[in-house]
Amino acid sequence: MKFNSILVANRGEIASRIIKTSQKLGLKSIAVYVDADKDAPFVKQADEAIKISDGGYLDIDAIINAAKISKAEAIHPGYGFLSENALFAKKIQKEKLIWIGPGSEIISKMGDKLEAKELAIQSGIPTLPKTSDPKKINKIGFPLLIKAAAGGGGKGMRVVYSKTEFKDALAAAQREALSGFNDDRVFIEKYIEKSRHIEIQILGDSFGNIIHLGERECSIQRRYQKIIEETPSSRLSVEVRKNMCDAAVNLAKNLQYTSAGTIEFLYDDKTDEFWFLEVNTRLQVEHPVTEMVTGIDLVAEQISIAQGNKISISQKDLVFKGHAIEARLYAEDPENNFLPDIGKMIAFEKHPNDDARWDNGVMSGSIIGTDFDPMLAKIISWKKTREQAALSLAKSLESAHIGGIRNNRDFLVSILRSEEFLDGDTTSDFLEVAGISRGKHLTDQELNEVLAIATVWIQKNNKKYVNVAKFIPANWTNGRLPKQKNTFIFKGDEISVLYKNISDNVIEVFDSVVEIIDVSSNVVEILFNSKRLSAKVTQDGELLLIHQSFGDILLSLKPRFMLPGKSTQTGGLTAPMPGKIIGINTKVGAKVKKGDTLLILEAMKMEHSIKATSDGLVKELFFKKNDQVENGATLLILEPKKINE
Repeated sequence: MKFNSILVANRGEIASRIIKTSQKLGLKSIAVYVDADKDAPFVKQADEAIKISDGGYLDIDAIINAAKISKAEAIHPGYGFLSENALFAKKIQKEKLIWIGPGSEIISKMGDKLEAKELAIQSGIPTLPKTSDPKKINKIGFPLLIKAAAGGGGKGMRVVYSKTEFKDALAAAQREALSGFNDDRVFIEKYIEKSRHIEIQILGDSFGNIIHLGERECSIQRRYQKIIEETPSSRLSVEVRKNMCDAAVNLAKNLQYTSAGTIEFLYDDKTDEFWFLEVNTRLQVEHPVTEMVTGIDLVAEQISIAQGNKISISQKDLVFKGHAIEARLYAEDPENNFLPDIGKMIAFEKHPNDDARWDNGVMSGSIIGTDFDPMLAKIISWKKTREQAALSLAKSLESAHIGGIRNNRDFLVSILRSEEFLDGDTTSDFLEVAGISRGKHLTDQELNEVLAIATVWIQKNNKKYVNVAKFIPANWTNGRLPKQKNTFIFKGDEISVLYKNISDNVIEVFDSVVEIIDVSSNVVEILFNSKRLSAKVTQDGELLLIHQSFGDILLSLKPRFMLPGKSTQTGGLTAPMPGKIIGINTKVGAKVKKGDTLLILEAMKMEHSIKATSDGLVKELFFKKNDQVENGATLLILEPKKINE
């Protein structure tokens, strides 16, 4: 069972993560990639890379063919995509390749969430009321949760609070499950509104050894996807922790589990009750926090177990040290209902003195498209105490130079620094009750400081963009001219800044004297209102990304001469982001009510419903099913009108 090469059947940060450990172990790493990922970091990090057809991360035959071309001996699936596809695991084994993960039989059993629940019941673990029959939802009661029977990661999941919502939510969950896992089966279970999401990391080998590596709490979620994970949980008592870990190990033994896996539970910290949720037969996104407190490389353990070795450590010798917290950095706009964003990542640089672990799938210059999940990176902090880990992680995020597209960095910082989080009040309704700010809100003084820095940068770099008389100093004139003006766009608002050049190193901004200390290739240092300011600046076309101690501010420099563009039509419903139209629930001439879902847009493997903003009549439809649309494109014209007119 020994092997010397591993093909990584995945992409992004997890592909990079597996490649790193493979190379550390002296194994050849082979990446597969589609055209959209041709410049991605993981492709360059691998010892060899094989291009496959678009959509190929879900194409079993394409990946197996890539393994044959590269003469790979083993395949690691990472998480998501085909990682919990029993057919994939079976075909790999049939081709005499080594599958790095549990056997196809275990994947099949636990991949069916309903079968998994039955096994949990047999193992004496309590479960929530459930059904796979939509006609029996009244027996469960509202609120309820629709979940994909195969897969996870929040895809194919919907919380439903009333019967009127159920039909659309069911259809949406089925479509997402099919898109994400090639399986549209779902089931329905009782939804506990105020709870904690606790999962137990397990390892099993072919000798029958099963150990747990403690718990992770993953309660803070948006769009049913985790954004903050930590270990240990701030609330579990010693007794409850032991009971939950024992339950997980017992279930894994009944399964004769091999490789890494996770047993997930729902926990009520008021009653100390817990219920089995599911088994994830793969590596979890949040596995790094476990690695940080145990010192165990889970990918290395997976590889070693696949080679026929025993787990490298026994339960009694395992030591848990300190506290680790992980934050997921997403390309999304928290201030606009967490809609994913696309574009160019013009800067992605951690601070050189930052001691946090960064597992990232992008770099400066990366293009973020609509084809894949919007996660950019995971940042993990380990410290002796929970509070130290949280504040250190917040500082790591603040000190990084990141931007070009909208992201949730400021939102994550707000969570980590909030009193509620530091107190451990992290139940599943955290985002609803904690009142966390979704973006960075600058004071007038902070905004003026940023604009002064931007003005100095533009003033000192104007010369780079002229093609004549470059020997003349920037802004030189032989006459007295009025103040010049730059117009910046910040969060959709236009802000005009008047300035006047006083001397080569002094300008006037906001009627205040600004002394220019230094302007280098990417640093601006000024004295403004007696305050010394230093900022890292990255410019890409009209975009200016300005980094200070509190994070990054993205400005757009408005051109002095605007090109003619398209105007939004009156009554038009526009696309909130680029994507693919996967459903049209109306037609020209149809009467619709406010709140009706008219179109369904898919982007980054998630669905977004375009709803009627008022009662009215559909006058025009500009696209058809499966059309790709750009951000801001007018999708249809809705004429406001009373339904009975």
